[in-house]
Amino acid sequence: MRIAVLEDDPAQADFVCQILAADGHVCHTFAEGRVLVKQLRRETFDLLVLDWNVPTMSGEEVLQWVRQTLAERLPVLFMTGRSRETDISSMLNKGADDYVVKPVSAGVLLARVRSLLRGAYQIDRSVSSEVFGEFEFELRSREVRARGEAVRLTQKEFELALLLFRHLSQPLSRAHILESVWRHDTEIPTRTMDTHVSLLRAKLGLRPEHGYRLTPIYGYGYRLEKVEKLQGGAA
Repeated sequence: MRIAVLEDDPAQADFVCQILAADGHVCHTFAEGRVLVKQLRRETFDLLVLDWNVPTMSGEEVLQWVRQTLAERLPVLFMTGRSRETDISSMLNKGADDYVVKPVSAGVLLARVRSLLRGAYQIDRSVSSEVFGEFEFELRSREVRARGEAVRLTQKEFELALLLFRHLSQPLSRAHILESVWRHDTEIPTRTMDTHVSLLRAKLGLRPEHGYRLTPIYGYGYRLEKVEKLQGGAA
């Protein structure tokens, strides 16, 4: 998962990112609230971890901007030194999904992050498969069944398809897709991602006549959405 951390203490930011990276997440740190908001205007993340008192735009202001501006419900974890009950209830009432008080242990932080991601994206590490309507993803064997039929996908195609279904109806930026699927290989040609998307569209039948639409968002990324099936096989 792609996580943004708003934290102006370099040591604390490094601590959080080491924990998240060890759990398989991609972590991006921001020391200023306005810089994070600017990035949120053009990129997508799976979770935000916000400190309260940071330069240029506080964590509270970032939270308010997120809830007022972003169409999709983005999970937000507040992680701050402010421990008064009124502070905690205030942020939760303004839209934060969880609140932890620093210093926080690695175990507690991971538990809270995993809980938020599981609730937002129905991700359960104990299950062996995930089902999205007519599509079943076998997580251990990396196999997919579409409408009851096995579909042969490469590892990258499998990861891309799973990412898109987990974020059904949500726009995903190219950077988000790149980091989630290709991870450290961020120098891949632009057409590589587009080719994988085209192959998935064909292999899984992600077309309106089958009830899905996988479309590019110009200058941004891609979105997979469920639509009403077209009658008569018309595209």
